[in-house]
Amino acid sequence: MKRLYILFFLVLIQFVFSQTNKKIQPEPIWVDSIYNSLTFDEKVGQLFMVAAYSNKNETHAQDLEKLISQYKIGGLIFFQGGPVRQAKLTNRFQSQSKIPLLIGNDAEWGFSMRLDSTVKYPWNMTLGAVQDMKLIEKMGMQMAKQAKRLGVHFTFGPVVDINTNPSNPIIGNRSFGEDKENVTKRALAYMKGLQENGVFATAKHFPGHGDTETDSHHTLPVVKFDKARLDDVELYPYKELIKNGLASVMVAHLNVPSIEPREGYPTSLSYHVVTNILKNELKFEGLIFTDALNMKGASNFKQPGDVDLEAFLAGNDVMLFAENVPKAIEKFNQAYQANVFSEERLAHSVKKILTYKYRAGLHNYKAIDLVNLYSDLNDVSYDALNYQLFENAVTVLKNESKIIPIHKLEKEKIAYVKLGDGANDTFLTKLKEYASVTEITAFDLDTALLDLANYSKVIIGYHKPDGAWRKNELTFRELNWIDKISKENETILAFFTKPYSLLKFPNFHHTETVIQAYQNTDMVQTIVAEIIFGAKTAKGKLPVSIKDNFLVNEGIVINEIKRLGYNIPENVGMDSKKLAQIETLANYAITQKTTPGLQVLVARKGQIIYQKSFGYHTYDTIQKVKNTDIYDVASLTKVLATLPVFMKQYDKRRISFDTRLCEMLPRFENTNKANATVLDMLTHQARFQPWIPFYKATLDSLKRPDSLYYRTSYSEEFPTKVAWNLYLRKAYNDTILNLIAKSPLLPSKQYKYSDFSFILLKEYLEHALHKKLDVLADENFYSSLGATTMTYNPLQKFEVTRIAPTEIDTYFRYQTLQGYVHDMAAAMQGGVSGHAGLFSSAIDVAKMMQLYLQKGTYGDHDYFSEKTFNDFNTCYFCKDGNRRGVGFDKPQLGNEGPTCGCVSMTSFGHTGFTGTMAWADPEKEIVYVFLSNRTFPNADVNKLSKLSIREKIQQIIYESIIE
Repeated sequence: MKRLYILFFLVLIQFVFSQTNKKIQPEPIWVDSIYNSLTFDEKVGQLFMVAAYSNKNETHAQDLEKLISQYKIGGLIFFQGGPVRQAKLTNRFQSQSKIPLLIGNDAEWGFSMRLDSTVKYPWNMTLGAVQDMKLIEKMGMQMAKQAKRLGVHFTFGPVVDINTNPSNPIIGNRSFGEDKENVTKRALAYMKGLQENGVFATAKHFPGHGDTETDSHHTLPVVKFDKARLDDVELYPYKELIKNGLASVMVAHLNVPSIEPREGYPTSLSYHVVTNILKNELKFEGLIFTDALNMKGASNFKQPGDVDLEAFLAGNDVMLFAENVPKAIEKFNQAYQANVFSEERLAHSVKKILTYKYRAGLHNYKAIDLVNLYSDLNDVSYDALNYQLFENAVTVLKNESKIIPIHKLEKEKIAYVKLGDGANDTFLTKLKEYASVTEITAFDLDTALLDLANYSKVIIGYHKPDGAWRKNELTFRELNWIDKISKENETILAFFTKPYSLLKFPNFHHTETVIQAYQNTDMVQTIVAEIIFGAKTAKGKLPVSIKDNFLVNEGIVINEIKRLGYNIPENVGMDSKKLAQIETLANYAITQKTTPGLQVLVARKGQIIYQKSFGYHTYDTIQKVKNTDIYDVASLTKVLATLPVFMKQYDKRRISFDTRLCEMLPRFENTNKANATVLDMLTHQARFQPWIPFYKATLDSLKRPDSLYYRTSYSEEFPTKVAWNLYLRKAYNDTILNLIAKSPLLPSKQYKYSDFSFILLKEYLEHALHKKLDVLADENFYSSLGATTMTYNPLQKFEVTRIAPTEIDTYFRYQTLQGYVHDMAAAMQGGVSGHAGLFSSAIDVAKMMQLYLQKGTYGDHDYFSEKTFNDFNTCYFCKDGNRRGVGFDKPQLGNEGPTCGCVSMTSFGHTGFTGTMAWADPEKEIVYVFLSNRTFPNADVNKLSKLSIREKIQQIIYESIIE
């Protein structure tokens, strides 16, 4: 009740003054009125900020309540716990405090420094490599937004210690680096982001903790520099931040003889350091915090209570982590009675604290709203910035002979070796998504060297757990492995750990490429893989020197080469929350038994921003679908295999749209299809029949494979493998071609989808180029694209368990089709046809579609000209009601078509019978891939199409575009 009365009185005062004299500022009125309402003990209580934990028991909370209600402490610094628990405790404690409490958090790299379930930004050392200060300022802004949401007023950062000592056991990664200018630039950006968004920054650890070899948590570190050196280096960031409105400073527990001659006297308790230097010389007028007074650097010097008084007498305003507030208040009383300090001195600090409470909005205190607190603190925009920060930090220190980005994938055989005890799964997964990469897991070096002798490049990843103070130095064994492997192989060495880990290397003479990644998060593992393969540009600069091997500010810019990268949706103008609806629709599709499982991939602006797999290989829910699994893509084969190889022929002017079928395949000279042109064939208006069930003529009276045509094992007479233990007789492909040749034409020239055109184009390509279509597609496209899963007859390359089964065939092959093409005609051609037969994962389909989106270029390769792509992506007969491009499907005309109806008319792609879709939109720069085995266990009813699952997912994708 008393608190409510005081608050009502203060609001009334503000109202009166605001009405009578607009020039009078309410802040000093509020501060003076509060100060004058306090007893001496209550004034002293405001000087203490006590440690609070949201992961401790009720006894701890009640102890704090006693300090708040009886001793009127001024604030709390929260340590370990969780955000919701902390918010509940904050509300509880604030409700019991006579004057609202100042709340602080150690959140140097975000609240995750202390709290679970919160955002973790990069270490300061990682940020030291970032060259774009706007990104660091934005990080400060986001930190401020999170702090305000959690009721926190002081973020105890930035750390402005200049880490000139690599052996520093407590600062290290917490520092922006060894260069005072670099540290200051980043600290200013960090501070600006915080303070311009309503949260106070605290520069620490004054006068400078960067060149110490002991930890002030355990002892009193010694700094031996003279005053001139301190002025020039350690104090430099403070001077600049103070000029720019720094709110507060934290004073460290250090022994600095040059500025405090008393032996073993901590700087935090030194009048000369706190008052003469910080206040008087540097003209700092903001709030001054001690470092935690429970740290041995201070607590070894004086007992609780005595140490608090000594810190206050030195000039500190807030005694942080006071261990015994009642004892301290007693000591303050005794000192005041003995005239050790004056009322004026007490008022100076207490009024300053109250001023900051006013500026924090505590004169209009509102409890923390707990609704949506977790989601608000973990908004996807925070992940988006994190990705940008890491992307800008990764530093290439050496790149002899321009090894990276790796260009000619088709000429490379790449191995990966993991060192260190940190996680590496994401790195290896991403490497394998760019190229065929083999992990070498030998236990001894000799075996590893023998295995690696067959590889053109070796990527070594040194992975350590992503902990702030862990010792991440390489072992002798690890150094030896790196040295020997580098001598024998062309090596790319990536360090997912602090840069000081490199200090143990005498030199890097034998290593072609050295990448410093700073941390070992999933994000940074992805980014390093992107840089190695040219999907991202390397921009970072080294924040510290690594002996004479690499100096501070070194870093080689590595430019991207137009390969698909990865990112957070918001970084390419898309809404993650909207995209999350894909999961709901995908799971709905599975529960409705439209397909047992599926893969969805979305890319925009060359960045994969959604890649997920759902469901299982079959409805028995035994084997979950993974992103690395492979599907029969059915008619996507047309645009992923046959069409691109044919486009190269067109690009080389070996063929034109007017070329007739009889010119490509002379055997059709005297048929009714002789004059069918390429343009008519590829726009499906050559009057061809849609299809012929070729397989039916090869069945016996029981509708089983006739022994006249089939055998259960391979022989020269029966060489064509149709399925497991089923081989078709030699030269039956000629029968298929003859049946096509003899088939009647449709009555009129109009759009009618047919497989015949692509079956015939495959014959043309193989005869013209003297190689099989699967070889042509791989040599001309897949190998150089790094499309390692895109293949015909996948069982020749992959384990069957990696391939989703397509159908339980009860009409032709009488077996479960897994790894054998579903399409009957393609099966009868040995699994390789122009219209079907291809298998792939979603990411490799996306690579081909991105190649098209980039109009013939990908990964520094020029596959065909922009003109060629444009020629094939034109709808020549839209006016006649034929929506087709040349080989490509196009958006619907009217109500008929394969898309959501929301795509641009320049978009293109294809769909497949097995439940697949690949679509690209140049105007929105979007690639969408949907793979499924909707034909399992049988293809009788196409529920996937009836429920428009593929189209509805595409609709969600377009609705998620926010710019």
